[in-house]
Amino acid sequence: MSDHFAEMTLATPPSSRGPSPHQKVCHSQTQTDVLKPLLGGAGSGVHSAAQRRRRRVLSKDGRSNVRMEHVSGRGTLYLRDPWTTFVDMQWRYKLILFCATFVGTWFVFGLLWYLLAFLHGDLLEFDPPANHTVCVMQMQTLTGAFLFSLESQTTIGYGFRCITEECPPAIILLILQLLITTAMEIFITGTFLAKVARPKKRGETVRFSQHAVVSSHEGRPCLMIRVANMRKSLLLGCQVTGKLLQPCVSKEGETVRLEQRNVAFSVDTASESPFLILPLTFYHIIDSSSPLRAWASKGGGWSDPELADFELLVMMSATVEPTSATCQVRTSYLPDEILWGYEFPPVVSLSPSGKYVADLAYFDKVVKTKTPPLFKQTPPPADCHGYSSGGEGGMDSADPEKIRLEQSYREGAGTRARETSPLSVRISNV
Repeated sequence: MSDHFAEMTLATPPSSRGPSPHQKVCHSQTQTDVLKPLLGGAGSGVHSAAQRRRRRVLSKDGRSNVRMEHVSGRGTLYLRDPWTTFVDMQWRYKLILFCATFVGTWFVFGLLWYLLAFLHGDLLEFDPPANHTVCVMQMQTLTGAFLFSLESQTTIGYGFRCITEECPPAIILLILQLLITTAMEIFITGTFLAKVARPKKRGETVRFSQHAVVSSHEGRPCLMIRVANMRKSLLLGCQVTGKLLQPCVSKEGETVRLEQRNVAFSVDTASESPFLILPLTFYHIIDSSSPLRAWASKGGGWSDPELADFELLVMMSATVEPTSATCQVRTSYLPDEILWGYEFPPVVSLSPSGKYVADLAYFDKVVKTKTPPLFKQTPPPADCHGYSSGGEGGMDSADPEKIRLEQSYREGAGTRARETSPLSVRISNV
């Protein structure tokens, strides 16, 4: 297999760099600097290219690139839901809040104990008589009040400072301190546990391919992505969905900055819950009902700035087996990250000991297909830059005999390509 991956190149469109027919070209994860509009972007030059690479709704690692501005009453909205606010808080702020909560309550209740001693005349500056009974033994300064508050809240109980029966208000204050601080400690500790138990880190062990590819699969052009679970613990009920974001102008003249269209993905025979024990390839069939129809009809749409002005979001939702928590992993693909006429090489092999081995060194690599994907354009109803609104319009009006002959020719060409290709032998779709 290593003979097919000897030459490494950048991920550039097929039109700009064409290898020889008998040469397999393998692409690394390096992104290209091809200048194309991105979600309404325009212009040229190095500055514009760098700006367009930043203009994506979702980063490759799934982080949102959206900022909310001019939200009235944002602080009030966050305080109405303190649990979510504290769980979403970054760790450095959470640690500061944790320390401030304990030290702040110790000091606040220390002031209350000092005020109680001041009102009862227990302080040293009052020079209490010998027969004077204090509210708290050995608490006659602010420092002593702070230490008593700390010892009471943490239930240390050194036995040096204690409440006497002389002051009922001191007993009430002690009860209030313990109730209030216990509730605050439970809340802060609960947010810590909730943040640690979130399946966010588990999602980081699920990996998407750096590029998406478009090639023929079972005689039909398909957009393919790879997904791998890098832990031995399984993910249950995996579901991969896609959203195509693209600027659009409706028939009524309304400008939709980022219109969302569903992009359906499936594995093998459209199984709804794939078994993600090995790296899998997910397919989206590009047909007359696909939102990528107009882009695919141009052979990838590299020469059309409007058709190449989109972003494909891919999301996988699953249940973590050890914790039964639901996690979602996200990534996105720009037009220059979708390679037309390429396919993924196999990554699964069988070891001499009889175990299946997934070599992730080839996970992000792609090879050029001998036969480019053939997309038959049909004239269904279209809107928003010619993207089909669904259905099979246009197929009914075509000649059935012509369609049957073309389909037979495509299937025969695909069969011959698979028989002659050295990379056509795969284990399932991995």
